[in-house]
Amino acid sequence: MDDPGLDGGSGNTYSLRASVQHRFKSSTVKECIHAILKEKLANVQYIPNDMPQLTVSLSETIKDRLKEVGFDRYKMVVQVVIGEQRGEGVNMAARCFWDADNDSCAHDVFMNDSLFCVVAAFGCFYY
Repeated sequence: MDDPGLDGGSGNTYSLRASVQHRFKSSTVKECIHAILKEKLANVQYIPNDMPQLTVSLSETIKDRLKEVGFDRYKMVVQVVIGEQRGEGVNMAARCFWDADNDSCAHDVFMNDSLFCVVAAFGCFYY
């Protein structure tokens, strides 16, 4: 009597590493972010009351588009910051504790005459 085992006989699919074709690729993610920011923010004026909803909308759009790209078994975290363009400098930083072999991040900056937008996307592999 054959026992197919717990996996139904299809073989073990558990992996501690992302496959090459599904690995988080920073360059691909940056291109995706850049295209979305250019499309959504090209003619937007900074209106303080509109920015909270815009940041949520942008982060959801970016997260959804990244899921479509096919980064299997990755948790996507997207951070969007929008500020008024006044010619001042802005510094942002992030610190993460992660697996440098599988996890990664990408970022992009968009600016027009009225506003600036900084997006950071983090891909964390599910083990």
